[in-house]
Amino acid sequence: MRGGPVRYETPGGFDALPSVVVLGGGHGLSANLTALRRVTDRLTAVVTVADDGGSSGRLRDELDCLPPGDLRMALAALCGDHGAGRRWAEVLQYRFDSEGTLAGHPIGNLLIAGIWQQVGDPVAGLELVAELIGARGRVLPMAGTPLEIEAEIVGHDPGRPEDIVPVRGQVAVASTPGWIQSITLLPQ
Repeated sequence: MRGGPVRYETPGGFDALPSVVVLGGGHGLSANLTALRRVTDRLTAVVTVADDGGSSGRLRDELDCLPPGDLRMALAALCGDHGAGRRWAEVLQYRFDSEGTLAGHPIGNLLIAGIWQQVGDPVAGLELVAELIGARGRVLPMAGTPLEIEAEIVGHDPGRPEDIVPVRGQVAVASTPGWIQSITLLPQ
């Protein structure tokens, strides 16, 4: 298995790479894609679009676009390990280190958002970025519009531990103390 993709015998006698679809977002999806890319080029990542924090949240609010961060991380994971692939991954992930309005924005988020504005279609824009960076696989958004997470959390207020409190937004849900009773994606 070392040194190249694994090939499988198909009923017709042809060698074929396995096709893999991966669902998720963030660092977990990125790590899985990096590993799977060593097994097959026939990868499709279906990526969450509910991020509302950091650069993704700022671009989502300002440009009324899908949050690009998890999509960027998936594209960077599909770049090669050497040469231009490695360099493109580093460029996509580089965050501006400043005190101004670009502070914290990764170059890849700005590139993706700019191409989306230019072509007017998130999927076509992601395909264009993938082609530009030589990504080995395909990255698709889970939805065509930004999603929002809403959770019912119990135990948020120690003085009223049985109260169930609705909390909306990925960052708020992740940082609210208590236990999640249910999660809903909006719009439904």
